[in-house]
This record gives sequence, C-alpha cells and structure tokens, in this order.
Amino acid sequence: MPSIVRSFALIFVLAGPSALAGTAHVNGVRIATDAQKTRVALDLNQSVEHRLFTLTNPHRVVIDIKPGRMMSRALPLPTGRGSVTRIRSANREDGSVRIVLDLKQAALPKSFLLASDGQRGDRLVIDLVSAGSTASSAPVKSARQSADKVGRDLVVAIDPGHGGKDPGARGGGGTREKDVVLHIARRLAAQIDREVGMDAYMTRNGDQFVRLRTRMERARAAQADLFISIHADAFRDSRVRGATVYVLSADGASAEADRRLAERENAADLVGGVKLNDKDDTLASVLLDLSQNASMSASIDVGESILGQIGGITKVRKSRVQQAPFLVLKSPDVPSVLIETAFISNPTDERNLTSEAHREKLAGAIFTGVKRYFYENPPPGTRVAQLSAGLRLAQSSKRHLIRNGDTLSGIASRYKVSVKRIRSVNKLRDDKIVVGKVLTIPPSQDI
Repeated sequence: MPSIVRSFALIFVLAGPSALAGTAHVNGVRIATDAQKTRVALDLNQSVEHRLFTLTNPHRVVIDIKPGRMMSRALPLPTGRGSVTRIRSANREDGSVRIVLDLKQAALPKSFLLASDGQRGDRLVIDLVSAGSTASSAPVKSARQSADKVGRDLVVAIDPGHGGKDPGARGGGGTREKDVVLHIARRLAAQIDREVGMDAYMTRNGDQFVRLRTRMERARAAQADLFISIHADAFRDSRVRGATVYVLSADGASAEADRRLAERENAADLVGGVKLNDKDDTLASVLLDLSQNASMSASIDVGESILGQIGGITKVRKSRVQQAPFLVLKSPDVPSVLIETAFISNPTDERNLTSEAHREKLAGAIFTGVKRYFYENPPPGTRVAQLSAGLRLAQSSKRHLIRNGDTLSGIASRYKVSVKRIRSVNKLRDDKIVVGKVLTIPPSQDI
C-alpha cells in the first residue's frame, strides 16, 4: 500500500450544499475551547460544499472548500488554542481554499453547517474531541465511544427532501417542495443547535441534489443519533391535507438487511458499532437484525413523540405513525423518521407552508417532540443523559428541615433511602447534621 494512503487516519466527506453561484468567501476564522472540545468556526458569505479529513505524522485536520477563497479580512489567522497548535490556509490554483489545523495529538473531528440567522452569516463549524494517541487507526464509530466519556452532544441529522434538479412536488400556487422543506429544516437545525447537549447536521443546506442513499449514509458518517427527513406531500385530489409521520416498514428493513449482508465482505463500515465483514453468515445476520430492531423501535417512539407535537399546530392526516419502505429510512443503526409536513397540493396547506410563522411553529413542534423523546430515552454517556438525570432528581427530590433529635440514619429510614445516597447528594463528609439546615432527599428508587 502506498505511504500516502497510510497517512490518512480518518476520512469524512461531509455534506454541504452544492457549489453555489460564485465563490464562497471565508471572511473570518474563530477558535474557542471548553472542557470537552475545541471548536473552530469559519465565517462565510454563503453556504458551502466542503471536504474534511485527517492526516497523521504530524496530526492535522484539513478542510477543503471549493469554490472558495480566504479573504484578506480573515487574516492574520488566530493563534492555536486547545487541541489546535496552529491554523494555516492557502488559496489553491484549482479554485479551492484549504485550511489546515495543526494538532497537539490525534483528535476526532465533526463538522456541521449553520445557516445565517439574520444577525450572523453562514458558518462552517469544526469540533475536535481528543482521541488519544491511538485514535488515528480507530473506526468511525469509536468517535462516539470516545466522546461518551466526557458527555458527548447528541447529533440530529436533518434531511430536507429533494433539492437541485429534483424540485419535488409543486403546489397550485407554484410553491416548490424543495424550497419550503429547506426553510423548515434550517429553522429546526437552529433550534437544535441552541439546545445544550444537541447538535444539528444538515444533509443539504442549499439547493443541492443529493441521492437518497447518500443522505442516509451521510447521517451515519456524522454519527447521528437520529435522522429526520422533511417533505411535503401531494395528491391529485386537492382536498386532501394534513401531516403524516413515517418510519421504516418490516419489508423495507428486510430488503435492506439482505442488501447489506450480500455486500458486507466489501463493506468497511460498521453497523451498530460492529464490523460485519469478518463474521459468518449466521452471526452477521443476527447482529444486523438486533441493530435494525432497536432502531425501528426507537424510530416509532420518536415518531409518536413528534406526531403528538405536530398535531397541536396543524391538521394531522394519520393519527398514528405509518410504516413504509422509503430508502432514506433504511439506516440499520440510526433511528429514522420521515415527516410529510403537509399536502402542498392543498391550497390551505400550501399557504401554511409559505408562511414564515407557520414554518417556525412547525419546526418548533418537531424540535419539542425530539427533545421530549431524548429526555425520556437519553443515550448513555451524553450531556442530555446527565441533564435528564438532574431534572428527574430535581423533580422527584424532597426537602427535609433538620430538627432536634434527627439523625441521618433516622432520616434515611423515614424516606426509604440510603445514608450513603443522602450524604452523596448533599455533599456531606460524614453523618453529622446541623439543626435548621435543609437536606435534599433523593427518590427512593435511586438507592
């Protein structure tokens, strides 16, 4: 194997929008750190298509934007912080701009696009989580496993349907599906990115054509915890209206399982964090089936949560989550839902889809459904799991005013909790308590 191939530690081809008219300008570069990660943000004049990969010896993260140009106002580049020792850039002869992040050690990169919110322009954000000295040879899935130790953020992949040469359905007033679903998706992404412990990843953030299977695989490459595909339905009878939520059907899952099993010998990716290409037929089939069943069950639960919220702001055509063999829902290890937000062929629904206020409400309803699901079913090792546990504790904990004659063991017995748990929650060094102080009593099931 040529040495140049060995130098690529980890490769991501991450989705941005298609090359838009004109060159994307990098107008600024910012860097910030916290206890969990180093974040580099590129300020842009428009959405971009980008490629991100890592190199070793020494460790670097490379971002290519084409067509792109580093503007003089972005220079000089900021000095290194956190995982980054230095930032370099170059405008290249092929019309692209390359930005290189020199690293102290191997890091696991994740990039996502943020659309302009009216106050700030478009941004490309690169997050770096330290991967330790052996991360360069680790599979993609281990990025999530490593981040779990520090409380990683949830990743929600948002897929605006259609795009580019595929406009989707068209309303009687000329409204195009690809346009309205992108508006809704951007609003949803903005709400998710504002939420502590959650990050949004867009499969497209501009008028870009993306193949169906590519959308699904981009979400998997981004290590998404959830995939949401947003659409607008159409029917020949213009009286039909309302929203519908879909998850994958059993026959769709079976067909996808057959496909992945047939191709697994040549597939290097993971399914549910496990390689299938080195397993025998029976074991590979069992592992894939377990992963699919878990994803489908979670898909139904999150779909019901979203549907319950959507019903509060728009007409719902089907009151239960529907199942269909849609290709974008066939991820074997990422819970996936497809939302038909309305019937664009219905005049009332079309008016709603073109309303800024309605699109914001619709995005808000989807977000609330997603948040509610994750707080009820938080993935272990995530910041949301920590926040959810704290919220449950706060909601279920009691308060006890210490009186004369009280002992810690007596209080523990009264509330049916352990002395050790009371000491831990109240940060007590020993069993001594002070009259007049208030103790927080954790719920009994936490013993």
